[in-house]
Amino acid sequence: MVQSKRLLTRERIARALVLLVLATVAAGALAAIASAAEPQPWQMGMQPPATPVKDRLSAFHDELLVIIFLISAFVMGLLVYVIVRFNHRRNPIPTRTSHNTVIEMLWTIVPVVILVCIAIPSFKLMYYMDRIPKPDMTIKVTGHQWYWSYEYPDQKGLAFDSNIIQQAALKPGQKRLLDVDNPLVVPADTIIRVQITGTDVIHSWFVPSFGVQEYAIVGRLNESWMKIEHPGTYYGQCNQICGVNHAFMPIKVEALSKDAFQHWLGDAKKKFARHEDDAGAVHVAAVASPADVADPAPAGN
Repeated sequence: MVQSKRLLTRERIARALVLLVLATVAAGALAAIASAAEPQPWQMGMQPPATPVKDRLSAFHDELLVIIFLISAFVMGLLVYVIVRFNHRRNPIPTRTSHNTVIEMLWTIVPVVILVCIAIPSFKLMYYMDRIPKPDMTIKVTGHQWYWSYEYPDQKGLAFDSNIIQQAALKPGQKRLLDVDNPLVVPADTIIRVQITGTDVIHSWFVPSFGVQEYAIVGRLNESWMKIEHPGTYYGQCNQICGVNHAFMPIKVEALSKDAFQHWLGDAKKKFARHEDDAGAVHVAAVASPADVADPAPAGN
């Protein structure tokens, strides 16, 4: 009778554990679906990929998780074996063995093999990220304290500044600390070369869904690339500590269909046009002062 009760208890515990695992997996899947373009509360894992680079980064990340899990399980198994097999009750007189040539060779060779297996796909991925395919268009990104400027060199100097929308000015549906007045607009399914530089301190142009993180450094032009596979709205932030308002220079990218992008381009040239002493260059330079940024930090870097 007691044995049957124990069996029932074990079955209930096993069922509860299975249900807990299924619920965790389901929550993770729902979070991944919901976070198609932005971070979500209680999000598990990274944002779903929107570019080929991010696809490969996510795949490599998953492969590393499998390797890490196998190593952790193996080490845990060894620890449990040592605890059970070599405890003081079973071995009141401890062994004086200090060397084992085979084991010492194995724990040297096996980690090297594992590192080589990780390094080869890692180098291939780095080369894929660094080698920019023939671009269909170019975007120039300039980091300032504390906002971004975007320029379209292929469109006769179309340029504008992108500032955070202050919390008091947010409209329904806009996101605190993520929405901006002038987002970067690009066409989907297009190879885009992104040139990144800065005017003061080091910033970092980082969009998680794109797998793009490039530093904006004064006097240096860094390059990256992206090919957004689906239209949508994507968010990022400067993740280089660049000063007191570091947390208030978000990135918003709107990927449109190619036809919709051409329509936006015509409107943007009219919206941001300013013909003065710049020989027809098209740009806007309305920049909010640091004092006007939403919820500035007290002080320090």
